Amino acid sequence: MRQLFLHLGWQDRAGNLQPGEIYPDQLAPIVRHTPEGDGLELVRARWGMPTPPMHMRTERDPGVTNIRNTGSPHWRRWLGPEHRCLVPITSFAEPRGKGLCNVWFAAADDSQMFFAGVETRGWRSLRKVKDGVTIDDLFAFLTTAPNAEVAAIHPKAMPVILTAPAEWETWLTAPWAEARQLQQTLPDGALRLVATPV
Repeated sequence: MRQLFLHLGWQDRAGNLQPGEIYPDQLAPIVRHTPEGDGLELVRARWGMPTPPMHMRTERDPGVTNIRNTGSPHWRRWLGPEHRCLVPITSFAEPRGKGLCNVWFAAADDSQMFFAGVETRGWRSLRKVKDGVTIDDLFAFLTTAPNAEVAAIHPKAMPVILTAPAEWETWLTAPWAEARQLQQTLPDGALRLVATPV
């Protein structure tokens, strides 16, 4: 990771990252801008951005794991470069129907992949009643129409996946009018099914 972003300034603040699967409401590594805005940092943030108020049924906010409608006023405040992040992945899963096992996908050519994410820091909310109110750094990633591989399992959407250094830099630095063009489907054939997480 350091080698990929050294030219943009780099600090590793995530500590020793354990391998394994990550699910919503858990901590996951993200690449984001430093608080000073002078480079990038690898940190751990909680998966799930704040829920739009109109969808809140109780005081508890379970968080939103992925974002499709970037035109919503709720999301607009987090679409500037200072709130954009990259979520490093080696593989990702889509559920095969309710209660059935996950289907795992990895890059067909083993290239480095990132979800196009957005993040916010120091958000105060009630995620779990037993924990009470917490203050967290949060993130979620954008989705788009699925490519052929994902559509066979999940026909509604897939994560926005960035695989090229130019895409990573555009997502982190470009004005929204340019960066929004990256919310597109990964080409057919870019993913392969894997039996277990990579």
